[in-house]
Amino acid sequence: MTKPVMLDRRSFLVTTGTVAGGFALSLTPALAQQRAGAIAELNPWVVITPDNVVTIRVATPEIGNGAMTQAALAIAEELECDWSTIRTEQASTTRDYLSYGGYSPIHPAAAFFGGRSTMGQRTKAMQQVGASARERLKAAAALRWNVAASDIVAEKSTLTHSASGRKLTYGDVAADAGKIKLAAEPAIRTPDQWKRLGKTSPSKLTIPQIVNGSGIYGVDVRVPDMVYAALRQSPVHGGKLKRYDESKIKGMPGVLAVVTVDPDEPRGVAMMSNAPYGYAMTQPRAAVAVIAEHYWQAHKALEALPIEWDDGPGAAWPTTQKIQDAAIAALDSDDNARSEMIVGDVSGIATAKKRVEQTYLTPYCDQAPLEPLNGTALVTRDRVELWHGPQNTQQAFWVASDESGMVPERVFVHQTLVGGGFGRRLESDDVRMVVAVAKRFPGRPVHVIWSREEMMRQGKYRPVVAAKLTASLDEKTGLPTAFVAKQASRGHYPRFADTAYFMGPIPNVRIDARELPFHVEPGPYRGPGYNSYAFMQETFIDECAQAAGVDPLDYRLRLFRDFPNPGWVKSLEDVAKQANWGKKLPKGRAQGLAISAWGLNGQKTLGTVVAVIAEVSVTKAGELTVHKLDASFDCGRVMNRDEVANLIQGGLIFGLNMALNEEITVADSRIVEGNFDTYPMLRLRDAPEIAVHFGGLSGLDRYSEIGEPPVGTAGPAVGNAIFRATGKRLRRQPFLKQDLSWV
Repeated sequence: MTKPVMLDRRSFLVTTGTVAGGFALSLTPALAQQRAGAIAELNPWVVITPDNVVTIRVATPEIGNGAMTQAALAIAEELECDWSTIRTEQASTTRDYLSYGGYSPIHPAAAFFGGRSTMGQRTKAMQQVGASARERLKAAAALRWNVAASDIVAEKSTLTHSASGRKLTYGDVAADAGKIKLAAEPAIRTPDQWKRLGKTSPSKLTIPQIVNGSGIYGVDVRVPDMVYAALRQSPVHGGKLKRYDESKIKGMPGVLAVVTVDPDEPRGVAMMSNAPYGYAMTQPRAAVAVIAEHYWQAHKALEALPIEWDDGPGAAWPTTQKIQDAAIAALDSDDNARSEMIVGDVSGIATAKKRVEQTYLTPYCDQAPLEPLNGTALVTRDRVELWHGPQNTQQAFWVASDESGMVPERVFVHQTLVGGGFGRRLESDDVRMVVAVAKRFPGRPVHVIWSREEMMRQGKYRPVVAAKLTASLDEKTGLPTAFVAKQASRGHYPRFADTAYFMGPIPNVRIDARELPFHVEPGPYRGPGYNSYAFMQETFIDECAQAAGVDPLDYRLRLFRDFPNPGWVKSLEDVAKQANWGKKLPKGRAQGLAISAWGLNGQKTLGTVVAVIAEVSVTKAGELTVHKLDASFDCGRVMNRDEVANLIQGGLIFGLNMALNEEITVADSRIVEGNFDTYPMLRLRDAPEIAVHFGGLSGLDRYSEIGEPPVGTAGPAVGNAIFRATGKRLRRQPFLKQDLSWV
């Protein structure tokens, strides 16, 4: 193997090389030539071919949120190319490894190969790529015309000499530009100088591929000599395989092999310790897979295969009720408790004259993406190839290396489009299973597919979370003087300490967390932790307002009156104005309010805050209709107005369905729900009118993320509206499993 080229990250962004007669921002000319002989696709940042097509290699996977488009837009901001000529492709994680993090110029790397496309460091890095390319193109044209580069204007993929009017396209000089080294790298534009970012709202570059069917998702992958695997894992999470009888299916059509996956077997390579930034190396579950020439053959054979399982420790948790009861009981115990946050002195709560205390609970929920889990892997003696749609390509790269035992420079991940993630495809446990199956059938690509039932019952769910919240209220103002939160869960518990309520407006705070030994495995679910704590927090704050005899809007405005981030108050005032808060409504119909924030990271002026007003009606028989959701928000500033509105709409629908419908249950220690007939989703007929308003923007210098924040506030806004319509306070989700009838 050729020794990797040492290259600092800034040099990676700006070093050039020529590829196939075009121009590419690449690692180095030498490494470009080296990789050209070994890999068909070189994966540089920018490639401009003679036909003037601009291909941008992006580290960000496209999971439906427009992240690849946003990265391309940041490059186009400086490159001054014709937007209609832009194409995007996925950057190579192998190349990133060989260049010592060349495609990961910000810390942590997960944030670069994952989502969050408007992070400041990422945007600036992509702008630098575009600016460097533009100046090299201008320099190449200047040499051809024997003029000063400063006299050349680059615009819409055309280079124009101002004095003579002579023109060249980018494609005309691309090959020459690749040979140029600039004396100094150009400065990038500041936000006040932007022409595209924040000013234009291009549609996602992947839409044409999705509409015409040419876009490739993981389940669409077809490679030569490919076989299929149907998968079954221990029906009780954490269980083990006891035995199976392969002889019963040997004569079935197309069956090639039966393989097993043992979570306890040694795995990994020595250099796994070099995986960047402490990547989580999740273990697979015990599994049996049938490999056949076609998927249906594998599926039918798996159905016929006798398998016996050992349920293991999961047998101690046979029902949902037992799990939930244990979570609530833990709130009155200090066993396994650890302090998350202590500010001031909360001892006065016990003797306070006015105090509010309530217990809340959220259930297991499945991410339920449209595309079932799947992936294709080819494992040979000297190479691993993976065709997959993870939410973090770099995580998938390291997991594939770890599971196969292959050194990273011989692992190649081909990122596909992602048919929905919401956190389920983030930790790459599915990647590990795909490689674990494929390495037991080496030499042929194995396409492993989870059935819908297998996927839903083998999830990494939003966890069951119980919390007891207590507050003492000032006798005059009714505002909280002290707050205590006790929470219990297994993993991804709600991080009350992150929310702004407890970093200034409330002077005395104590937050404790308890880790529980449940066998059902939790995982990241859109807005991990936040999706539970926003419901609990905002229902509780409404209850405090009720106890104080103060309007819920006025109560929150008082809380945040002096808060450092004006976006909280602005969002509340804007959504109240737009939704006509307090308008007269018939009995059984009411508005409810909620506000919370995601991504604060312990800072008062970071993150994205979303305020929602829901208007609902409830018949006396308990039939609920959500008529409208109004949302106002503050993420600082926006780069793509249309996409921001789209993401907020999607987040509100996701959060609404979570609050109304979603619950994964347990019987005989096994997950009950297996498909959408038992795990309902909102239909178009159920979707409310949604209005997204931009009047809450603070204008502070940040472009915080949008995909997760709306998820938290839709549910409590609806729950608070149900209370105002019926007098019934909902402290558990899902709402539609509860009696909403009223007199």
